[in-house]
Amino acid sequence: MESKEYKLLEKLYFERIGGTDKELEACHIIQDELKQLGLESYIEDFDVVTNHVSKVSLEVLKPYQKTYEATAYMGCVNTQGLVGELCYFESDNAVSKKQVCGKIALVNGYLGMKTFKAITEAKAVGFITYNGNIDREENDLDPRELRESLQEFGNLPGVNIRVEDAMEMVAKGASEVRIVVEQTIEKVSSHNLICDITKESEDMIVCTAHYDSVPHSKGAYDNATGSVCLYGLAKELKDKKLAHNLRLIWCGSEERGLLGSKAYVAAHQEEMENIKLCVNVDMIGSIMGRRIAVCTSDMSLVHYMDYFGKIKGFPIEVSQGVYSSDSTPFADNGVPAVSFARITSPGTGEIHSRYDVMEHLSESMLLQDTSFICEFVSEMANSFVIPIPKEIPDNMKEEIDKYYGRDLKKKEEEDKKA
Repeated sequence: MESKEYKLLEKLYFERIGGTDKELEACHIIQDELKQLGLESYIEDFDVVTNHVSKVSLEVLKPYQKTYEATAYMGCVNTQGLVGELCYFESDNAVSKKQVCGKIALVNGYLGMKTFKAITEAKAVGFITYNGNIDREENDLDPRELRESLQEFGNLPGVNIRVEDAMEMVAKGASEVRIVVEQTIEKVSSHNLICDITKESEDMIVCTAHYDSVPHSKGAYDNATGSVCLYGLAKELKDKKLAHNLRLIWCGSEERGLLGSKAYVAAHQEEMENIKLCVNVDMIGSIMGRRIAVCTSDMSLVHYMDYFGKIKGFPIEVSQGVYSSDSTPFADNGVPAVSFARITSPGTGEIHSRYDVMEHLSESMLLQDTSFICEFVSEMANSFVIPIPKEIPDNMKEEIDKYYGRDLKKKEEEDKKA
């Protein structure tokens, strides 16, 4: 017989993009399951943006002529027809920066903050990225977003194409291209779902997991599994007497830049002093993989988690660091955090594509992971005093600054003053 957790996983097995009706549908599914447990929950809306594309294209003009299917970068500037010399921007170095000046940059894959800063500083006039794996039979064409954190460095017209098309352009020596992007932007709502399990003291532990997915993905592993884990915590702990407040938060639009957890933290600043720990769950239950716990905290939590795993006979690798998920906005606001995951072994499952499927997951592994996380949360929630120092050490503050690109922004400000 399937567990309630696995049945919920099956119910959430559909595309759930942040800010869409399908994301809200997933939110209501979780809320209904909590209601069946006798638990009340509530939804907090927050603004995100979406785009409506009227025209997008990428044409190679020289030395051959071909039009490639492309998607527009949400938030990029429009162009009715930007014609420019193409530069394959292989990496962020002095030679590539000089070569890309005044040209359209074909960037290697994902457009990170460091790379975008580099091409804007080098005065590129537009950009092209690609997604996929050349060894796959089929690659979906992903929509991409020029997030606000990148737009602080500037804004350029940009499109995304498939990896096979990018490789063809480089192999054939594409030298001149035309980009067309016409889109409008509007605000829509995304949603956080919040459920209080206990209200016993001023001190609070929050548990987070995002329930949205990326386009073209049903997001079984990333992160329906984490969402189901939070449901499992609710089911196991709802009738237990706990010493401290326990709040569960299903975050929306994590895949779009941790927008749900950022919105929660911004709207609940008065609570931050009382939140002693954030426990985040993002990707568990894979058939193959290794369990990890990443602590954005004092080293004492790292040691505790390592001991706890050994005491419980649960194999887990523990480290101090920043995990790219909803724990980070809490840590950025002074709340010690730990993120749990079961990272798939190479070739046994992946995320952010149509290949994130139920078949790569194991019900028994999901329940093992959930049980261990529940034991840890219960231990913390029942502690006489929550033992984790309410501080973020300097080395973790530096890592958080790097994660958010603040180190790059500070350097840019310093360069302007020099």
